[in-house]
Amino acid sequence: MTQLSFECTGVRADRYAAAPTLLFRLRLTAAEATRVHAVALRCQIRIEPARRGYRTDEAEALSDLFGERSRWGSTLHPLQFAQVSQVVPGFTGETEVDLAVPCSYDLEVAAGRYFRALREGEVPLLLLFSGTVFAGAGGFQVQPVSWDKEAAVRMPVAVWQEMTEAHFPGCGWLRLPRETLDALLAYRSRHALPSWQAAVESLLASAGGTEPPAPEARLLRGAARARTVGERTAP
Repeated sequence: MTQLSFECTGVRADRYAAAPTLLFRLRLTAAEATRVHAVALRCQIRIEPARRGYRTDEAEALSDLFGERSRWGSTLHPLQFAQVSQVVPGFTGETEVDLAVPCSYDLEVAAGRYFRALREGEVPLLLLFSGTVFAGAGGFQVQPVSWDKEAAVRMPVAVWQEMTEAHFPGCGWLRLPRETLDALLAYRSRHALPSWQAAVESLLASAGGTEPPAPEARLLRGAARARTVGERTAP
């Protein structure tokens, strides 16, 4: 049976992807320089939140996922991040490939809320492998990837931030039911507000008992953000 070992040597954001995507650099090694014709690889990626520390503000932002910090000893369980498949081309001995992982910025997804809460440091990830190996010097043999194959990697939080900033500069994404959107649109129309941002700011100001920012302030803030994004993303 062809024995494969896996190592993840790094993670980076795909700058040229149409949607938010992370690229995991994988190194596959076949024992005794065996000839491998192809690998139909499946990879499950998990977040292991217990393997890092958290600042006070991060812990507060994670309370909806794990509860109060005093309970984290029993609630800080792994989170499912992604499950992807990829065909690895033929090689002899060793090869490296990029495993593309499409990402969601949906804050309804637990992994999205987890990443959004982090400010710095690294994210401990565990990659679990399975699939089928096509190998052999003469002809080929079909063999499974052993279920005990895995690789750990620590992804810098800055990589996730870079990826989301490239696709949603200075912004976030929030999904609402159709009825809530209709009600928000009616509120915006009644008050002649120029944007969704102005509508939400007006509601927040009403709830907090303060005045919403003036339209000029919103425009100036948006212009400053646009300049910052332009400077950051310029080649």
